[in-house]
Amino acid sequence: MTVRIAPSILSADFARLAEGVAKVEAGGADLIHVDVMDGHFVPNITIGVPVVAALRRAATMPLDVHLMISDPDRYLEAFATAGAATITVHFEAVTHLHRTLTRIRQLKARAGVAINPATPVDEIREVVGEIDVLLVMSVNPGFGGQSFIPRSVEKVAAARALLQRAGSQADIEVDGGVDETNAARLVQAGATILVAGASIFGTADPAAATRSLRAAALGRPK
Repeated sequence: MTVRIAPSILSADFARLAEGVAKVEAGGADLIHVDVMDGHFVPNITIGVPVVAALRRAATMPLDVHLMISDPDRYLEAFATAGAATITVHFEAVTHLHRTLTRIRQLKARAGVAINPATPVDEIREVVGEIDVLLVMSVNPGFGGQSFIPRSVEKVAAARALLQRAGSQADIEVDGGVDETNAARLVQAGATILVAGASIFGTADPAAATRSLRAAALGRPK
């Protein structure tokens, strides 16, 4: 069983992002998760292309860029050029999802689609063959530090079943309220990437928190 840990810089100190990245790299993180919010699709504004480019220079890990924005097609090339290894768009924000995912792959990035808590997994069945990542939101998007929605574990299991039926090897990523109390259940349900913000950057030692989350996800004692 393998799982990748993707610390979310949404919960990091924005004045010391490079330092925060270095700490989670020291803790063995696999990806850096970057939440891009526009104040329109979600009720918050975070960062854009220049910060992603700066993170690319600071990080040795791949950047997992999550576009919580309206009309993401306008910005795909810019984020790919800035250094995004994965670009994830929301099912709820895209009109022509197949076209968008195809374009992301043409830009040499991994293509991801995210679904909000109220969106059934089955909604993405027609594009399963076009995705590298299915991101299951386990909170309503827009703000860090929210409480995990318990039913998300069942939703991850349903997502894994959908991918298996389609013969897809896509990752299942979970974002929102992930911590040591739910990590193992999510992995057992089929998650392969865990995004964690407050449970890593909200601690005194993000490196140790990264290691502890991986251990919890794999059911290992600390």
